[in-house]
Amino acid sequence: MADVTPGERPLSPHLSIYRPQLTSITSIVNRLTGISLLLAAFLIVWWLLAAATSPAAYDLANGVITSMLGDLVMALSVWAIWYHYLAGMRHLYFDAGNGLEIETAEKLGWAVIIGSVVLALLTLIIIQ
Repeated sequence: MADVTPGERPLSPHLSIYRPQLTSITSIVNRLTGISLLLAAFLIVWWLLAAATSPAAYDLANGVITSMLGDLVMALSVWAIWYHYLAGMRHLYFDAGNGLEIETAEKLGWAVIIGSVVLALLTLIIIQ
């Protein structure tokens, strides 16, 4: 066995030498959008429970959700829904053994990013 001291070599791939790829970034953002959608769902459930509880509770929850920050959170949630959906479809495509070539995977990554922005903007325009 080779005589190597573990403290002398960086872990592979080390963050100081690793260049993030589009496919890894889109995968990480997919996980982050899943978490953020869960938090947005909790906010909507709070609003619904407040509506069922009392007028004072509803006024508070409605004030938070319809505030400028609440509008921003809901608009970003619309984007997160589309991104998470498209990235999930991309992962299913990969799981079937398709699109695993680097060029195709990068094109699909850009399709998820651009598609989610376009679909979110269309959704926000339609619901306004």
